[in-house]
Amino acid sequence: MGRWAPDARERLQDAALELFSENGYEATTVAQIAERANLNRATFFRHFADKREILFGGEEVLSGLFADAIRQAPDDADVSACLAGALKAADAVMTAEQRRRAAQRHRIAEASVEVRERGLLKTAGIANSVVGSLLERGVEDLTARLGAEMLILAFSLALRRWIESATDEPFSQYGAAALARLQERALQLGQGPPDFPA
Repeated sequence: MGRWAPDARERLQDAALELFSENGYEATTVAQIAERANLNRATFFRHFADKREILFGGEEVLSGLFADAIRQAPDDADVSACLAGALKAADAVMTAEQRRRAAQRHRIAEASVEVRERGLLKTAGIANSVVGSLLERGVEDLTARLGAEMLILAFSLALRRWIESATDEPFSQYGAAALARLQERALQLGQGPPDFPA
């Protein structure tokens, strides 16, 4: 197969996810991934810096979508509207094909501490990007940080529901529901249980 095959990146992703599922993340090598995809190691490294990037390379795209949606929100949009817009923007990459891959990634992460640690670093990078975008809009620092954490948590909750769902509803519907649920719970934090002392 020619090294310039237009679907090389997707073939490498699929081959890696298959091998990670079959043999475990740690036991799978770049050479094995390239061989399974019927490509060579040089082609692998043209698309990915290392095997970890197969699992997390799309996070930069997601981070950009979030940041752009927040920056492009109407001038009068509050933080909540900005977060909702960011989750809606994720539909651009949360496709049916990515849904299958997301389910595989989730199972692989559950079985590997290294993968989970890398995921936390990537998540922190996305959160920092969101904070920066909110600060650009004039949002106060602590509010921007809280908003970013809420967006990350809403995305995580929505992702799990989206993966588990048997329907074809777009990701943004799960995102909107997760954000609304978090906002409702956040309001309840100050109320306490009925018998909580004043």
